[in-house]
This record gives sequence, structure tokens and C-alpha cells, in this order.
Amino acid sequence: MIRINLLPHREAKRKQKQAAFYAMLALGGIIGVVVVLVVGGYNATRISVQNQRNQLLQNANNDLDKKIKEIANLKQEIESLQARQQAVEDLQGDRNQPVYLLDELVKQTPDGVYLKTIKQEGQKVMMDGYAQSQERVAELLRNLSNNSPWLERPDLSEVKAVVLTSSKVGKKVVEFTLSVNIKRPREEEDPAKPGKGAKGARSAAAAKPGAQA
Repeated sequence: MIRINLLPHREAKRKQKQAAFYAMLALGGIIGVVVVLVVGGYNATRISVQNQRNQLLQNANNDLDKKIKEIANLKQEIESLQARQQAVEDLQGDRNQPVYLLDELVKQTPDGVYLKTIKQEGQKVMMDGYAQSQERVAELLRNLSNNSPWLERPDLSEVKAVVLTSSKVGKKVVEFTLSVNIKRPREEEDPAKPGKGAKGARSAAAAKPGAQA
């Protein structure tokens, strides 16, 4: 007996294929959404980790900036204290300058030279005097420049021949005006010796004139 199927089987197959297509399409969409969420979550995690690292670096930089400012302020305070200490040491050393100055002038003034006036302004000393000849004046300049541990950079500003008013025979002498600078003991400190402090140099220099006196 022959059976004839009169149902619309072709339509049914078409519907099955459409249902399978839609199912595959939905599955692909779900998989795509899952992949996007996973990748997005991974990227968000990495970005969060990188932001935390950047924040740590920023905090470290801020701490370094604060420390640099503190160091700069500390250096300024140290320099201010050193300046005050140096000023106090200079004042202490300057108390003995008149003694050292007179002692050096006695030692370095050659025979035939007479100092008329001596005036000190700070570390500079101006002197007026008479000399038997210009050679005596040159010798005084050499002594002040090379032989004195306390005097330096002599500068002859005026020299001229004059007649002594007190001389009855009209004796001529050389009148001169010069200036010279006084060294402070700290200026004699050797910078190549880091172990030698300013205080030690001052003590050593102060002891030297005392021993010579």
C-alpha cells in the first residue's frame, strides 16, 4: 500500500532551519557579549592597577618635593648660622687687629721712612709719611706685599718731593700716601686641607703673632 504524506513538510523544514539560525545567532550574540565583558573587565583591571601605580609614583614625587624643600630650607639655615658664626669670629679676631697692625708696621717699615698718620677703615689702612728717597718707599711696598703675614695688596696713591717745613736748611724728602689691606686669619686658611676648620686656622694664626711678639 502506498502512503502519501500530504503535510507541508517543506514548510516545516524551513521553519526548523530558521529556528536553528536564530538559535545560532542568539548564541553568537551571547558569546560576543561575554567576550566583550571579559575583555572589558580585564582592561578595566589593568587600568585600575596602572592608575594605582601612577598614584604611588605621584605620592613619591610629592614626598621628594617636600624633602627637597626641607633640604633647601635647611641649607639656608645652615648658611645663615655659618654667616653669623663667621661674623662673631671676625669680631673676635678684629679686637686684636690694632696690636697686630702696629707690630707689623714697626717690623716692615725700613729705616729712613717716617709714618705721619695712620687711619683704618674696616680692613683698609691709609698711611701718610715721609721717606728719605723713593727707593725707601719702594722697599716699604715690597715689605708690605711679600714679608707681612697680616698685610697685603699695598697701593701707592701719591708720592712727591717736598721740603720739610721744620728744616732750616730746606731739606727735601719724599712725601707719600699709600693704603694696605689687613688680612683676616680665615683668609689664610688653605682650602686644600679640608680637615682644617676656620676656628683652627684662626687659633693658629692668632698664636703666630703672639709668638713673634
